[in-house]
Amino acid sequence: MFSPYYAWARRRGSADPLDHCAVNLALYGPRGDRWAMTERGRGSLTRDARHLQIGPSALTWSGDCLTVRVDEVTVPLPSRLRGTIRLYPEAFTGQKIVLDTAGCHHWWPVAPRARVELDLEKPALNWHGSGYFDSNAGTLPLEASFARWDWARAHLGRGAALLYNARERSGARTALALHVGADGVIEEMTPPPAAPLPGTLWRIARGTQAEAPGAPRVLRTLEDGPFYARSLLATRLMGEDVIAVHESLDLDRFRKPWVRALLPFRMPRRG
Repeated sequence: MFSPYYAWARRRGSADPLDHCAVNLALYGPRGDRWAMTERGRGSLTRDARHLQIGPSALTWSGDCLTVRVDEVTVPLPSRLRGTIRLYPEAFTGQKIVLDTAGCHHWWPVAPRARVELDLEKPALNWHGSGYFDSNAGTLPLEASFARWDWARAHLGRGAALLYNARERSGARTALALHVGADGVIEEMTPPPAAPLPGTLWRIARGTQAEAPGAPRVLRTLEDGPFYARSLLATRLMGEDVIAVHESLDLDRFRKPWVRALLPFRMPRRG
């Protein structure tokens, strides 16, 4: 959905979204960060109900496990990212949530709580811990409907907490605070009070909601780009002190031609 090639193709007329697909892997750690997101055309895509292959990488559902086999080259400094990621849902939902007043954008928190196993050959790295799996779909480009949004997710003692705060171009706002139980049942809660966060080096505004005075705190900014930021927060949600993954998306900034001109440096295209 952030492909500059897809945006340029739409400007020329009709564009096939399946001709603009990619597997994105971002790896953050003490040895340094690595990023791979190579766009490929329809000829590199095969898919059915349980399997999705894009170039040399593939995602497959088998029983209760989503297996991701990755074989990509990082940018801007080339290195190999190769290995397997396995995600085991601990809470599985069947509820899709409408994010905008026109009903054009839907979000499905498929597995708000999951167990993840990472086994990489290149670089040699093994890890296991908590994870998350969701899906977004829409009939319009995000930037046509939204000006910005903030999102956050945290594991709880039982279940997970999810926050969504979006501002549409019409001025309408969506503020969601969801509790997902271990059984996958989604319960909508009253959103906690707004809590500002410091801006990024790219001057992306960040904000969230939190229950306690003085919370939240940014523990680390994982991704700091011209229109997108990903962070780790220490905060309080649903009565618990938690570590949350947080994202801020500035779609006014994303629409600017100079931003889209930068994207091929992070998202090369093959085929």
